[in-house]
Amino acid sequence: MNAPATSSPRTRGSAVRRPGDVLFGGASLGSAVLILLVLAGVAVFLVLEALPALTAPGEDITGGRGLWAYIWPMVFGTVVASVIAMVIATPIAIGIALFVSHYAPRRLGRAVGFVIDLLAAVPSVVFGMWGMAVFAPRLGPLYAWLEANLGWIPLFADASASGRTLLTASIVLAVMILPIITSVSREVFLQTPRLHEEAALALGATKWEMIRTAVIPFGMPGVIGGTMLGLGRALGETMAVAIILSPGAFTWNLIGSGNVTIPAEIALNFPEASGLRLSELIAAGLVLFVITLAVNLFARWIVDRRAAFSGAN
Repeated sequence: MNAPATSSPRTRGSAVRRPGDVLFGGASLGSAVLILLVLAGVAVFLVLEALPALTAPGEDITGGRGLWAYIWPMVFGTVVASVIAMVIATPIAIGIALFVSHYAPRRLGRAVGFVIDLLAAVPSVVFGMWGMAVFAPRLGPLYAWLEANLGWIPLFADASASGRTLLTASIVLAVMILPIITSVSREVFLQTPRLHEEAALALGATKWEMIRTAVIPFGMPGVIGGTMLGLGRALGETMAVAIILSPGAFTWNLIGSGNVTIPAEIALNFPEASGLRLSELIAAGLVLFVITLAVNLFARWIVDRRAAFSGAN
């Protein structure tokens, strides 16, 4: 008569954890906690250092009209430049990503992808010098045409002859964030399940219809994530914008002199700042921190909503 089978310790209880699993799990948890601590530390530092400017009388702040009157024109320049850059770069990046992933021959696609990735390695100061010395002068005639034909719109009144305007900075920012959005979108489009594409083609869809109904919906969360990464870089870009813009009084004009972004303002004035002036700049940095955090939380919300319908999960 056979002896009754007895369960091994592995089946009766929880699985034995190996030292490597314990070490890796602890390292992963520690990394996650470290990120949260760093984020909290940055937030606490910004709040504490900006407190003197937040509580100071309005007449003591630069401009003499209060902290918000000092910061909000820079918020306008930062947000408008970043949004324009994203609007210009996103459709071009998606088109390049689709060309590389579904239209170009393998060798050509690999070469185009390499060039796009190489563009991301160019320092921002190089983009700034290129935008100021080469790109801005060539946009002068375009701005003159916009003033002549659309000057009745405040955004296009009183064009700058030098071309060093907020719109020029926005276009340069679009070139800078193009590689980020393209690279993320390309990799996501390449991950589209082959069966989804073949099913669409088998139902009689053309190649474009297959891309529109199978590839783009699948990759949309990744495209949104890449776009938000690009927007984050545009919001925080410093040197390129500081080199291109000629800081001046705030205006609603995109093609005239004036306007500045928060990062450029901080970069231009931080080395010589002290006392309350330093607190003003840190308060501006705190506002930028909040804007960036809000943008990323909003992007995370959009991705979570769309992932349920994209097949990505």
